[in-house]
Amino acid sequence: MLRALDIRDMLIIDRLELTFQPGLNALTGETGAGKSILLDSLGFVLGWRGRAELVRQGAAQGEVVAEFELPDGHPAHAILAEAGLPGSEELILRRVNTAEGRKTAWVNDRRCSGEVLRALSETLIELHGQHDDRGLLNPRGHRAMLDDYAGAEGLLAAVRAAWMDMSRARKDLAETEATLAAMRAEEEFLRHAVAELDKLAPQPGEDAELDARRRMMQGAERIRDDVARAFDLLGADGAEVAMSDAVRWLEGVSDNAGGQLEAPIAALGRALIELGEAQDGVSACLQALDFNPAELEAAEERLFAIRALARKHDVVPDELVVFADTLRDRLTRLDAGDADLADRRAAVAAAQETYDNAAAALSAARQQAAGQLDAAVMAELAPLKMERAVFQTEITGADPGPEGVDAVAFTVATNPGAPSGPLNKIASGGELSRFLLALKVCLTGDDSARTMIFDEIDRGVGGATADAVGRRLASLAQGGQVLVVTHSPQVAARAAHHWRVQKQVTGGQTLSTVIPLAEPDRVDEIARMVAGDTITDEARAAARALLDA
Repeated sequence: MLRALDIRDMLIIDRLELTFQPGLNALTGETGAGKSILLDSLGFVLGWRGRAELVRQGAAQGEVVAEFELPDGHPAHAILAEAGLPGSEELILRRVNTAEGRKTAWVNDRRCSGEVLRALSETLIELHGQHDDRGLLNPRGHRAMLDDYAGAEGLLAAVRAAWMDMSRARKDLAETEATLAAMRAEEEFLRHAVAELDKLAPQPGEDAELDARRRMMQGAERIRDDVARAFDLLGADGAEVAMSDAVRWLEGVSDNAGGQLEAPIAALGRALIELGEAQDGVSACLQALDFNPAELEAAEERLFAIRALARKHDVVPDELVVFADTLRDRLTRLDAGDADLADRRAAVAAAQETYDNAAAALSAARQQAAGQLDAAVMAELAPLKMERAVFQTEITGADPGPEGVDAVAFTVATNPGAPSGPLNKIASGGELSRFLLALKVCLTGDDSARTMIFDEIDRGVGGATADAVGRRLASLAQGGQVLVVTHSPQVAARAAHHWRVQKQVTGGQTLSTVIPLAEPDRVDEIARMVAGDTITDEARAAARALLDA
């Protein structure tokens, strides 16, 4: 609910502080007194797009501050939280416009963007008037209004969930089809590559092992003769015989050497053991150097084959095994692709059926609610002296989407048999005002969270019709807050709170101000609205009668 509005240096307002109350609040005054400026200023602080030049002539900047009351659960709290702005039971919006056109906004003393202001405004204010392109005259919002009237939140949620499931199923199907198409395009390559890899069957580390053996075999002929000569010198005809003879001779005389030969004999024993190990190692080397030339050719052939296959697939030789497993996995998925594709298509069909059923249920609810809404609006039009007009909610087919398969538009015909069309195309100014009011009365449920503003919605009507307009506005204001800018004394008389907007010339400058009216002043203001500039006793009596009705 709008609690207060503080305006400084905006258009022809120098300083204005207004405190609003729950219920029906009426703003009256002569044409051109500045009533629309109040709405322009409120729209400015809410981030709405409006006049380009708002700053009062001669002022450095204009400023508007709006204070709202936010009860627990108000949808504005969620917007504040999402924007990282502080929230409480009180919401203060402040926006400044410099003479150069630069705009700056704050929410609860924290800087914010115009986008945040506009998001908040959707939850705070609802404006209706003859040029209302944000509310009832906007066909893009008619479907949502009908859904609210139908109480179709659950059905709508089911349609949205089914649409999301169907979208995911279609995406999965498209991805599967694309993957299979890509794999089928390379199926021949996959099968050839896997067969080639399976035939060669490379093993991890085999490249290094083959390379080392190849190098050894390539150098075998060059070193074998030297290794053989060394083996002969170490063997039975070489060092082994000499050392064995030496040990035998020394052992034969050691008893007569007074123990001096024991250590040398022991050392020679150890040396003979080491010599035996050396002989074994050299012998093993000789055996390794004994190779068949065909073995070298085979090793080179396999080594070159492994390396060629690695270059072909742009991997290192040791990764060929992992690469082969990857290709086999792709082939497996390709072979299982038809079954997977069938499953995806079945999932899409099931999701489509679920969506179609949910959309059909929502469409049926909309059709039923449309009939009820049409009847309710027609019932409201009769007291507004439009009993011959026809209101109809048109539901036509639309492309499927998360909101269902229906397009909704409110249409009117001012007389039976006349062609129907959009509200703002068919109805005249006065008729349009009454259509909007009747529709709003029918559509409004528990909407006390937002302040409703009606800008001269009673234009072009008077007498009993204006009285009917006033009664409906007062009914809308019960439990909430309604602001009405009006020229109708019948409407103003129904207000719980009344302000008069007036212009005055101060220091050669025209300024607009707003004055709250107590009961005696209300009588004079309503009398002025009845009689014009000259207020007569009869006009005052008529005003009192309206206030007492």
